[in-house]
Amino acid sequence: MKTADFDYDLPPELIAQEPLPERSESRMLVLPRHGGDITHRTVTDIVTCLHRGDLLVVNDTKVFPARITGHRLDTGGRAELLLTHRVENVGGGEIWEALMRSGFRPRRGMGLSMADGGLVAKILEPLADGRVRVRLEGREPLETVLDRHGKIPLPPYIKRGEGDTLRAVADRERYQTIYATRRGAVAAPTAGLHFTDDLLDVLKRVGVGVATVTLHVGPGTFRPVASDDPADHVMDAEWYEVSPEAADLIAATRSAGHRVVAVGTTTVRTLETVASEHERVVPASGWSRLFIRSPFEFKAIDGLLTNFHLPRSTLLMLVSALCDDVEGGGRERVLAAYRAAVAEQYRFYSYGDCMLIV
Repeated sequence: MKTADFDYDLPPELIAQEPLPERSESRMLVLPRHGGDITHRTVTDIVTCLHRGDLLVVNDTKVFPARITGHRLDTGGRAELLLTHRVENVGGGEIWEALMRSGFRPRRGMGLSMADGGLVAKILEPLADGRVRVRLEGREPLETVLDRHGKIPLPPYIKRGEGDTLRAVADRERYQTIYATRRGAVAAPTAGLHFTDDLLDVLKRVGVGVATVTLHVGPGTFRPVASDDPADHVMDAEWYEVSPEAADLIAATRSAGHRVVAVGTTTVRTLETVASEHERVVPASGWSRLFIRSPFEFKAIDGLLTNFHLPRSTLLMLVSALCDDVEGGGRERVLAAYRAAVAEQYRFYSYGDCMLIV
């Protein structure tokens, strides 16, 4: 199977530029995992689509304001850093990997003034693909500086102007799940954006459990597969953790014959990473590079709530693999569902609508 097989046509006006006023008002296309007709519902209908004893597993990662701007200390040339993950703490500073955008080539030892002078970034090592390793030092804790001067790193298909202050303030709340607690992501696990406290309370009242895992989503989630053969694509590493409590809930759900339904592809990759190494979900943490594509044996999950994904993306390939039956065919069924969503004027991508596969 080729990367081009995962292309589809999407009118640009269907790319959602902002969220709906209410999180749970989004539409939800329901696709039976093992065959059957699609139906068009709303997110609140998930209560009737799940059964007593089923378990939802969510990703509690929290997006932090990781994008900072500034300039070279020597020439004043503008620079932007998107901090992706901390490498280590050092005396008086922190070492991070970051994506760098500038009109000049980064060099070892180059100094940058960032975040309105709140941080000095020293480039320790230029890396591949626009990445750099930097040492960050400031008079205040880094988290404080980022909260004051950093910007939420929205995906490139959501357009914001420099002076779009009101929407930038709204993005800090809405590009975040209501249960986000563990700071470390540069992109939201967007399937979770549809949940409200009220909806989760209703699910719990009808006997649907909720478990929490963590995967800090990196910028690679937006990176399309550039190679003709998906097998040549290398996934970016993302840190995950499955707690003993979550592992126990998943084991109890499975032993009782009920379904484990992941909220978002990040949750899928977390659970399937652990299951691929241990044959089942156990308490674990580490770095995931798992690329799920057909054929793939899912050992941890039975269903998935997910938003609509970019063409040629690893996420679209994951969803297609989940819908394979014994003879394959998941790609065709998923792309047919996408065509139906376009025809019905669904809203696409991070701030858009979703689909439930069960």
